[in-house]
Amino acid sequence: MSYSYDVKEELSNFNNWKNDELLKSEFLGYILTGNTVSDGKYIEFVTENDYNIERFFKILFNLKIEYEPETRGKCFVARISNSDIQDIFSGFATNLKDDVKKTILRGSFLGAGSCTDPEKSYHLEIIFGDEKNANYISNLAKDYGVEFKNIKYKDKFMLYIKEADQVSTFLACIGANKAVLKLEDIRVFKEMKNNVNRMVNCETANLNKTVNAAVSQIEDIKFLQKMNKLEELGPEVREVAYLRVEHPESSLKELGEMLSEPIGKSGINHRLKKIQNLAEEIRGGK
Repeated sequence: MSYSYDVKEELSNFNNWKNDELLKSEFLGYILTGNTVSDGKYIEFVTENDYNIERFFKILFNLKIEYEPETRGKCFVARISNSDIQDIFSGFATNLKDDVKKTILRGSFLGAGSCTDPEKSYHLEIIFGDEKNANYISNLAKDYGVEFKNIKYKDKFMLYIKEADQVSTFLACIGANKAVLKLEDIRVFKEMKNNVNRMVNCETANLNKTVNAAVSQIEDIKFLQKMNKLEELGPEVREVAYLRVEHPESSLKELGEMLSEPIGKSGINHRLKKIQNLAEEIRGGK
């Protein structure tokens, strides 16, 4: 099954059946989404998710709302009278409590939300048929630090987030704790992998730079030997030249430690610079 399916399966196991206020809140979340259609007299909620429709049916049953269930191809449908819905929300609070707001958000995600597998990318979206409904859910989510983006998608309106921390925050808000743990595990692994890759790339770049420098230095030394000019350099510089040819893979620090009288990296670099300058001078005078 998909990650999105697993999230909805987890949310479908929420037990708030004895709390009418929370049942109404979740029901409201469902019917605000783009998976509901209305002809004025009836509202139909449509979904392909079996866990989703089972929970929706159970919400209707516990709220004592009459409905007509049916299937259309791969879709499950619940048909409800508009008047029954108006009766349910006639006394619904306008000053919403924290758990009520979170339950509305959960219902909206169950109603028409989806979440991409975090192994591939970070993306969560909820589809609405009405822009006012999308804005209502977006404003509720802001109370919990989630900033949805809103775009028109064909004849629908999509709220979406693409940042890992935003997806994680929203899933935690609606109670999908197992899904959050899985996302965070994947997120940590990805960050570790990226850090390792950056370190390897950096070390590879440094190694390439060292190798290229050594190759150039050896070319200069062999050129001076061919031109019988190496003897013009002092014995300290010649010692470095011989060590460089014998140990092309060694770093400047390692070369310095091999000398009869060891010196530091800057000292080695200074002597190699003398070799380079002499080679360039002779090449330019040809």
